[in-house]
Amino acid sequence: MKTKIDFIKGNTKHCLAAMVLPLMAAMFLNMAYNLVDSLWIGNLLGETAYAALTNSTPIILILSSVAMGATNGVTILLSQAIGAGYQEKTDQLIVTSLVTAIIFSLGVTVLAEAALKPILVFLNTPDEVMQLARQYLSIYLLGYLAVYLYCYFTAVLRSFGNSVFQVAAMLICTLLNAALDPLFIHFMGFNGAAVATVLSQTLCLIFMLLYLYKKQLFNLHLSLFNKKFIPLFIIKGVPSAFQQSIPAISTGFLTSLVAGYGISALAAYGITGKLETILFYPAMALNMALTSIIGQCAGGKRYDRAKEYIKVSLIYGSVVLAVLSVCVICFSRPLSHLFVDSEPAADIVGIYFKIVGIGYVLNTITNCFLGSLNGMGRPAKSLLCMILYYIIIRMPLAWILSHYNAGINGIWTAVLISHIIAAAAAAVMANRELFKQKQADTASIQSTVQ
Repeated sequence: MKTKIDFIKGNTKHCLAAMVLPLMAAMFLNMAYNLVDSLWIGNLLGETAYAALTNSTPIILILSSVAMGATNGVTILLSQAIGAGYQEKTDQLIVTSLVTAIIFSLGVTVLAEAALKPILVFLNTPDEVMQLARQYLSIYLLGYLAVYLYCYFTAVLRSFGNSVFQVAAMLICTLLNAALDPLFIHFMGFNGAAVATVLSQTLCLIFMLLYLYKKQLFNLHLSLFNKKFIPLFIIKGVPSAFQQSIPAISTGFLTSLVAGYGISALAAYGITGKLETILFYPAMALNMALTSIIGQCAGGKRYDRAKEYIKVSLIYGSVVLAVLSVCVICFSRPLSHLFVDSEPAADIVGIYFKIVGIGYVLNTITNCFLGSLNGMGRPAKSLLCMILYYIIIRMPLAWILSHYNAGINGIWTAVLISHIIAAAAAAVMANRELFKQKQADTASIQSTVQ
């Protein structure tokens, strides 16, 4: 399969836009997909049901993040092989990673189903929503294989520079969920939303498989399976999966803190999470795009091009996020009422965005540098940055501030502080790694000449 975009020789701005815009569109469709559940549940079933969804969300986020992160590890290896022009290695990587993905996702499903109750207890789930959350998640997990394989195939396509198909797949999935949600909620209540989600995800995966079969974009023969690549998937995939999961782990911890402030606070935190997707998804799109782009540039030893892509991403990403942040901050309270008709919840949502505000521009800067680190084949270093500001900074600081007079606003302050530290740490680490790799390749070339 030929790459759709030539990242090494093409125009930097055009290539970046061609990669990022479809990814961003797909993510906003994914946002719409997630909002459908929230809007129907909040408006049809009320604040308690929405609180149950909020308590379920960290687990769903962690599972989705594992799928996105582990398959992003595949992107790292594939992009570098494609950039270096290794066709046989590319084919072997695809087949081996697919078999590994199927086995791994089934294993995660079984383990998660078995551990649901203790996880919900750990999240400090209120008694009045425990049963609802457990039933919803047990149904959702039945569709995890479809979620994982969808992430896998989109990661493979991104490695070749094809991010457009993901938009069509997400559009179909979103429309299906929007149509099925009210129908299943009407007949099955809260559990109906989970059934609709599983069904729409499965149909979306079938649509993707039909597309791949029709286009014959790459060959899938078991004879290409090469077990020597499995350790590479672990080395690249585990740090990447953990990296993607850390924000969800942090969200789970903060959810347990917020739960202590009552149902309205819990519902409000769920609403902020949904509105934040508007501000997080452009940053995530840049992260995923730069993983593929910088990967090809690194594979082709073109670090000058890598530096150009990083610079353009930082400029355009910051401008877009500044505009979006202002819009969300200004309209956060009325937007809150779209989910749950609760003044206490709306007040909390409004204060949250006033405090966190500027953090979303900083988060975009962070994601540009983390995507660059991933593309350079250094997901472990990217992981260290995530651990620093989510686990070491945000979580302990949120607990300290919330328990010593600052209350729930102390949690929001901790979020802002962690964004500031994140941007600084990621910038330093990515620039140092880019310089080191460039120096190493220059020394290698000079040694060969001599």
